[in-house]
Amino acid sequence: MVMLSWVSFWIDRRAVPARVSLGITTVLTMSTIITAMSTSMPQVSYLKAVDVYLWVSSFFVFLSVIEYAAVNYLTTVEERKQFKKTGKISRMYNIDAVQAMAFDGCYHDSEIDMDQTSLSLNSEDFMRRKSIHSPSTDSSRIKRRKSLGGHVGRIILENNHVIDTYSRILFPIVYILFNLFYWGVYV
Repeated sequence: MVMLSWVSFWIDRRAVPARVSLGITTVLTMSTIITAMSTSMPQVSYLKAVDVYLWVSSFFVFLSVIEYAAVNYLTTVEERKQFKKTGKISRMYNIDAVQAMAFDGCYHDSEIDMDQTSLSLNSEDFMRRKSIHSPSTDSSRIKRRKSLGGHVGRIILENNHVIDTYSRILFPIVYILFNLFYWGVYV
């Protein structure tokens, strides 16, 4: 279950239903395992080794859900900053960028990607705006590359998907260290 919860680190940060359902499913499964284990074992007043293992494993699963909550929050902060800079997405409907995101349910990395939202609404208006914004298609990628030389905190705030990248490495390493310690102590 712990390793299954790590799959969410490879799922796109904007795929909210996939990551939330995977996280909640693994948390609920771990709580079911803990409950089943505690009812099948004899009732004692002290902490058993299996309790330690299951509670720490449950904590790792819970941390993977918290990790996505942090990524989702930082994505929202990043979106708000982008929306304040860009202003409106669709001139035709004169709707705010936040409202446009709520309309199609997607976060958009670039202005071209944001403009594709209105493609189904008015393809002629889309083609006109695409020609206007085409030189700046890689501006977000350039900003991300430039920020790598700065401070770690700023990198995480500007590129919240970096948290997923670090989590892919950090979670397994820490869990393996826990297992080495646990099996060394209790065996």
